Amino acid sequence: MKKVKILFVGDIVGDPGMGAIRLFLKNFIKKYQADIVILNGENICNGKGLTDKESRELFELGADAITTGNHIWENWQSKPLLANNPMVIRPYNYPPGNAGRGYTFINKTGIPTIGVLQLQGRTYMQSIDCPFRGADYALSKIKEQAHIVIVDFHADATAEKISMGWHLDGRVSAVLGTHTHIQTADACILPKGTAYITDVGMTGPYDSVLGMNKEVALKRLILQTAHKYEMAENDAKISGVVIEIDAETGKSLSISPFMFPEMRRTINE
Repeated sequence: MKKVKILFVGDIVGDPGMGAIRLFLKNFIKKYQADIVILNGENICNGKGLTDKESRELFELGADAITTGNHIWENWQSKPLLANNPMVIRPYNYPPGNAGRGYTFINKTGIPTIGVLQLQGRTYMQSIDCPFRGADYALSKIKEQAHIVIVDFHADATAEKISMGWHLDGRVSAVLGTHTHIQTADACILPKGTAYITDVGMTGPYDSVLGMNKEVALKRLILQTAHKYEMAENDAKISGVVIEIDAETGKSLSISPFMFPEMRRTINE
């Protein structure tokens, strides 16, 4: 049986996240013998979007495709990148007229064509087009070129992410949740062969509140007033999953989450 290994890295946050990618990505590609590397890069520029400069570095470090998310629109320099680079995608179900595209294809010698689709949830987020109907339509086009399809579902609500997993089970190779920055413990292969995890986790500073300076985050919550976003800096980690897929059927055989360095288990470690 010929297998394809996909390395998917979760939301890269700020300079600490980029630092973790520079330190660890090539070693992880080698360790897992990854055939394909997909990164979520929506938070690289101080938490908001990414530009051509960062994307070029990510591709040089080994990325084959980059997904993004809702924060991509908060950095105006991201729009030319979305418009001009087909390997950097944004959620498919934003209304027509927005820059960029919602899916792409990875073509590498000796490996079947890989489709990469990004969708965004609506619960607690923007009231954009339906991600479920969007997935159905996008897949009708993607499946003309690829039977291995990786879906980055960028959503807030766990129930919506789980629902998308069931909706696409057996129709795609993997549904991988992003956006909430906390790696979940529910990685599995669904009954019809789709790898699933509610969130792959954050690549960035864990001495933080989801990448934000702890003091600023606490002021926002306790005082209930606006405070300028400040990026945290310490305890950077790389987080994601490795998926093994049957190259002939497109069904997943295994999904293995990782985080490095591992989380400290006690405050004294």
